[in-house]
Amino acid sequence: MSSDHRLTITGYSTALFSTWYFVDELGCLFDCGDGVSAGLLQKSRKVKHVFISHADRDHLAGLLQFNQLNARPELSIYYPRHSGSFPALAGFMGKFDPQISGAKWIPLDPGDEVPLRSDLVVRAVANRHVPILPGRSKSLSYFVEAISNKLKPEYVGLSGKEIVAIKMEKGKAAIVEPIRRTKLVYSGDTPIETDGRYDDADVLIHESTFLTEEEMNPADPSLNRHSSLDQVMQMVSQSRVKRLVLGHFSTRYDERQILQAVAQIRERYPMEIPIKVILPGKIGRDILADA
Repeated sequence: MSSDHRLTITGYSTALFSTWYFVDELGCLFDCGDGVSAGLLQKSRKVKHVFISHADRDHLAGLLQFNQLNARPELSIYYPRHSGSFPALAGFMGKFDPQISGAKWIPLDPGDEVPLRSDLVVRAVANRHVPILPGRSKSLSYFVEAISNKLKPEYVGLSGKEIVAIKMEKGKAAIVEPIRRTKLVYSGDTPIETDGRYDDADVLIHESTFLTEEEMNPADPSLNRHSSLDQVMQMVSQSRVKRLVLGHFSTRYDERQILQAVAQIRERYPMEIPIKVILPGKIGRDILADA
């Protein structure tokens, strides 16, 4: 998958009700909220990996029907290791639909990687939607990373013949070092992060539950476990993200309010990148079509 390859993403994300995003080329479903099977229909059979961010019902309630329609040995469902809801859910589904050849349920810790192919992995990263305790995390973001090899600096400038000779003597690992490019990030539900984790991402899918920071919980900011649109856009303006997908808006806002807020805040934080919006109650199909 080249750096300029446009991914085909179908998604739905409305705060409190349901969130899911399917990436066709990767065979990956990020979260599995209510209605995902009806939204994807036969396309749901293309899913090979389901990555669940956390155990809120609007992010996993679609698993029962999805599993009934699509469970098979080659399907894997990944979830935060320290969230006890998932083993309980897997056990219930096994009893509720005993005739199904079940999918694999695989717990992930922050830093764990799931290979999609030899040059592509999904890396789990802890986020702060659920308070993090030492050595434990119940909420994850997911980073799709492309891995390639780069010639080590000490060998740059050598002739092809010299490089081949060194490779024959020391092996390929001695002359190249792996480099990673962030192809896509799915934030899940989370406050914003300003530690540079999203820098240079080709695509960032980020929640924007509220339009402004003032509408969150000003009395106790530590209780804010979501993001606001103005926070996200300011963060992205400093991160060199190439494409931004915004979702998880609260239904307290109508379409006009959301689109108007995006336009106004964009003037405050100028960005020459495509910004796509998943409006409450609507499925976005081929979200990046003209991005």
